[in-house]
Amino acid sequence: MTKLEQIEKSVTELDKHELEAFSAWFEALQAERWDRQMETDAASGKLDHFAEKALADFRAGKTRPL
Repeated sequence: MTKLEQIEKSVTELDKHELEAFSAWFEALQAERWDRQMETDAASGKLDHFAEKALADFRAGKTRPL
């Protein structure tokens, strides 16, 4: 049995409260990893072209107030 299969089996055996706790923990883990990836991408300049495009659109009047 692979590690993933073991995890899947364990998760299916959780009771309602354990599953809720696991879900909250897993969501927080995913959010933290997403934040780290965004920070890495921003620091490396990987997202610069998106900011440049947004600013160009704003200057060209291609935006609207929120």
